[in-house]
Amino acid sequence: MTFVPFMARRTLTRSWRAVVAVASALHPFTASENSAAADPADGAFSRISARDWPSWRGPAHDGHAAASQTVPLTWSDTENVIWSVDVPGRGSSSPTVVGDRVYLTSCDEAVGSQSVYAYERASGRLVWTKQVHATGAMRKNARSTGASSSVACDGERLFVAFPTSGAVVITALSLAGEQLWQTMLCKYLIHQGYGASPFLYKDTVLVAADHKGGGAVAALDRSTGNVVWKKPRPPFPNYSSPIIFRLFGRDQLILTGCDKVISYDPTTGDTLWEREGATTECVTTPVTDGERVFTSGGYPKNHVSAVRADGSATIDWENGEREYVPSMIVRDGHLYGVLDAGIAVCWDSATGKERWKHRLGGNFSASAVLLGDRIYAASEAGETHVFRASPERFESLAVNKLGDEAWATPAICGDRILMRVVTGTGDMRQEKLVCIGTP
Repeated sequence: MTFVPFMARRTLTRSWRAVVAVASALHPFTASENSAAADPADGAFSRISARDWPSWRGPAHDGHAAASQTVPLTWSDTENVIWSVDVPGRGSSSPTVVGDRVYLTSCDEAVGSQSVYAYERASGRLVWTKQVHATGAMRKNARSTGASSSVACDGERLFVAFPTSGAVVITALSLAGEQLWQTMLCKYLIHQGYGASPFLYKDTVLVAADHKGGGAVAALDRSTGNVVWKKPRPPFPNYSSPIIFRLFGRDQLILTGCDKVISYDPTTGDTLWEREGATTECVTTPVTDGERVFTSGGYPKNHVSAVRADGSATIDWENGEREYVPSMIVRDGHLYGVLDAGIAVCWDSATGKERWKHRLGGNFSASAVLLGDRIYAASEAGETHVFRASPERFESLAVNKLGDEAWATPAICGDRILMRVVTGTGDMRQEKLVCIGTP
C-alpha cells in the first residue's frame, strides 16, 4: 500500500517456513524473538515460496527483500526491462507476486469502478480482470486514489480492501478471480482517502479503517469472511496498515495514528498496551528492531518515535522529522528513512542519534525496499535512488529514471523488480507495470 493523503515462476516446493527463515535472516534477531511473518503452524501458507512478494512490504512486511537474489543496479525505459504492460485506470497499490502471477488493484475514476488485475509473471500478459465494485470508489484528495491498498495472498486466495459507497469493504477472490466472499468492515467517512492493506495472520485476515466517525480493526475468517473479532477505533482520520510483530514472547498487532500507538492481541482484539504520543494522521506502516516499535506521521505534527514494546510503552526517543508517507527500514541496529521532502536519513535505533542525512531531491511517497545492504527508494518523479544501508556515511550507488511518476512501492522478488509507474500527463497519462531484471 502506498497512500498519498496530500498532494503506494518458477514454482518452489518450500513451505512458508522458508519465507520465515528468509525474514529472520534479515533481522538482527531470530524469528522466535521477533518476526512479522505469519505463523506457519497451520500450514495455510504452504503455497507461498521464498521467491514471492505476497503482501504489502513483502514476505516479512518490513520492506526486506530476500538478500540472496540478484537484480540490476541500473535500469531505464530501455535498459534491463524484461517486460512492460499498460495498467488501466489509476492506483497507488503495490504489486503482489505469488507463483506465476502478479496482482494489482486499480480504479476507473470516470465511473468509480475498482478492480483486481492478474498478470503473467514471466511475460506481463494480462490473465484476468475482476471488477470488484462497479461504482462508488471513494477519494477526496486529488493525490489519493480509489485503489491504494495492496492485495494480500495466502497462496490460495486473494484479499483486497476498497473504500466504496460510504464503507470499507473486504473481498476474497480465488486465484482465478472468482469472488469467494465479501464483508463490510465499517462505514467510512472519507477525509483524504483510504490506504490500509490487509494482513494475513493464521486463519484470519486483519483489516483496519480509521475515520472521523470512528472506525474499526477486525479479524475476519479467511475462508468465510465471518467476523472473528472487531474493535472500535478512535474517531480520527488515519491511514496506517495493521501489522504483527512477535515481541517479548508474544504476537502483537500494532496500529499507529489517531494520537496513539496501540498493541492488540491478534487472536482476541484485546488491548495489550497503548501510548499517547503518535500524531493523528499516519500513513507509514511501523517497523521494529525487536525491542522498539518505530512510528512516524505528519499531521498535525511531524514525528518519528521509538516506543518500547515490552508493555511499558516507554518512548525511548523521538524527533520532529516529517516521515509521513514512506515507511522506514530497520537493519542491524539502525533505522533508515526517506523523508517526504526527499532527504535520506539514518538513525541509531536504540538512541535516535542521527548518523547521517543526505538530500536526494524531489518528493517521495513510495516506501523504501532493502535488498542485502542496498536501499531502493523511488521518488514521485520516477527516479529510484539506490544507496548503501550503512550507518557510516551516505553512499549513492545509482539513480535510475523510469517513467514520469512513481507512487507505488516496488516489489523485489525472484531476481526481478516489479514497479508501477506513470508515463505522460493529462489525457496522455498511462500507468504501467514494469518488470526489471537481467535479460
